[in-house]
Amino acid sequence: MLIVAALYHFTRFTDPATLKGSLASLCCAQGVKGSLLLAPEGINGTIAGPRAGIDAVLAHIRALPGCAGLEWKEAQTDTMPFGRMKVRLKREIVTMGQPDVDPRARVGHYVAPKDWNALIAQPDVAVIDTRNDYEVAIGSFDGAIDPCTTSFGEFPAWWEANKDRFHNKRIAMFCTGGIRCEKSTNFLLSQGVEEVYHLKGGILQYLEDVPADESLWHGGCFVFDQRVAVGHGLQPTGHLMCHACRRPLEPADTRRPEYEDGVQCHQCVDEFDAPRRARFRERQRQITLAAQRGEAHLGR
Repeated sequence: MLIVAALYHFTRFTDPATLKGSLASLCCAQGVKGSLLLAPEGINGTIAGPRAGIDAVLAHIRALPGCAGLEWKEAQTDTMPFGRMKVRLKREIVTMGQPDVDPRARVGHYVAPKDWNALIAQPDVAVIDTRNDYEVAIGSFDGAIDPCTTSFGEFPAWWEANKDRFHNKRIAMFCTGGIRCEKSTNFLLSQGVEEVYHLKGGILQYLEDVPADESLWHGGCFVFDQRVAVGHGLQPTGHLMCHACRRPLEPADTRRPEYEDGVQCHQCVDEFDAPRRARFRERQRQITLAAQRGEAHLGR
C-alpha cells in the first residue's frame, strides 16, 4: 500500500533554487514520486510513496523556512500514480498572475466540510467553483457557478466581467485542495467583497469527511495524477485521461469514433496538427512496447 500526500503552504522563500536539490535527492532516495513546485511564495504538489518515505519528505518540508505549520491530505493507493519525481521552480505555486495577491496577508473565512452544506444552502450565498472547465465537467456541488475558465489565471477577468451579478451576495468558493481559494478569496477581498468564504481542505477534504448520503457533491473530483478522479472516501471513480490533452474521460468516451489511445479524444480532436499527432502516436507506440516488456514508460 502506498500513500498519496497532497500539500501546499504559503511562506516566503528568499531563494527557492537552493531548496530544490536536497528535496529532489531525498524524494528519490526514499522512493517517493510525484511533483513539487517551489516559488518565492511557497510550495505546492502531490507525492506518493511508502509510508516511511512520505514521512521523511514531509518532515524535510516542515523544516523549511516558515513551513512548520504545513498541512496535507493523504489517500492510499495500490499502485504508484506517478512515473517519476519532479521538483520544479516556478514564479507562483498556483498561477493567477496577480502580483498583489498575497494569501499570507488575509484570506476568506474557512468553512469546515461539516458546515459547508448549511452555508451553501443559504439564499444569499453564491457558490463559485474556481477550478478549470474540464474539472468542473466531471463533478461539482449542487448549484455551483462554473466560470468556464480554461486556467486559473482567467479568474480575475471573469470576476471583473461578472461581479455585478453578485451584488449583496456572500461568496463561497471551493477548489480541489484549497490552494486556489487561498488566492481567489484574497483577490475578492481586495476587490471590496465583504463576506468571502472557502471550503477548508477543498473538495478532497469534503469527500473524505462528509458521508455520501449527506453530500451535495455529484460526480468525480479531478486529481492531477494517474487516478484521474476520486469520489467519496477518496476512492477512484474509474475516469480515464486523454494523454494528448490531459482532460478526463468517462470510460464510454474511449468508444467514441474520435478516440485514439494516447493521440486524441473527442475533446481535442481539432486541437493538434499532424506533426504533433505523429509524435503522440510514436509516444504511444513506445508505451505499448514498454508494457509488453513489463517495464514502466517514464514519459507517461
